[in-house]
Amino acid sequence: MLPEVPYDQFRAGSQFFVLTRRHAIMVVRDMRLWKKFKLPCLIERRDSCYPEEHYFPTLLDMQDPEGCTKYTLTRVNWTDSVAGHPHMYEPGEVSASLIRELRKSNTTHPYMFARKFSPECLEPLMEIVDSVILRD
Repeated sequence: MLPEVPYDQFRAGSQFFVLTRRHAIMVVRDMRLWKKFKLPCLIERRDSCYPEEHYFPTLLDMQDPEGCTKYTLTRVNWTDSVAGHPHMYEPGEVSASLIRELRKSNTTHPYMFARKFSPECLEPLMEIVDSVILRD
């Protein structure tokens, strides 16, 4: 990313974005950073990068650091990742301790959501919604 993006200004992000009009204009006008982000991360694995997930938060934090929230949208568990997809939680993993662990930040910014849960997790998640999930 150098020299356009110093290491300490690189931001990892999520697949989901909501932009204000001001930030959308910044994205559309940018010509410098996107040239760097659209390059493949690894020549031998051209499908291994999802540049927009990192481009948006990096650009916006560099251009308007006070106008952005410092939340990372999702906490992703890359342990046991398969084909570029993060770990998918299964019903047997759903517990109060898992929810508490997912809320912890391993960076300087808190998380708003966690992913990925299999559809079968809905019932065990609903069982702890009042006692754990909706309690801070």
